Amino acid sequence: MSDVSTALGVRLYPDLVEPGGLAPALVQTAARHQLDIGRVTAPEQGRSRFTCAEASSDRGVVCVSLGAQARYFMIDLRVDGDVQARGDATDLLQVAQVAAAWRAGCTLAELAARYPFMEEMKRRPVAQVQ
Repeated sequence: MSDVSTALGVRLYPDLVEPGGLAPALVQTAARHQLDIGRVTAPEQGRSRFTCAEASSDRGVVCVSLGAQARYFMIDLRVDGDVQARGDATDLLQVAQVAAAWRAGCTLAELAARYPFMEEMKRRPVAQVQ
């Protein structure tokens, strides 16, 4: 079994093995559906090079990783390192669509409305010291 097959768990993610992991599969999916998701990167070493991907834009980073016990894609939308929205998608196309919509200017509220699996993270106001 190849490193990529072992890392991905062929039973859950057989479609990600041939492209070489999550990041290249995400790029292929976006290209096939003519979605602009920006530059996609993955860690350079370890198991995560097959199981994690980041689509970067001027607005922030869409971080994606794989579920371990069931097939799903965990999405964190980060701005300046803080998670602004998160969700679990069941299809890689959904991940590409979220990344493209965010890159194209969708607000967090619009993303949550358009993609019900995404949830905007509510921020609690910081108490001010008097």
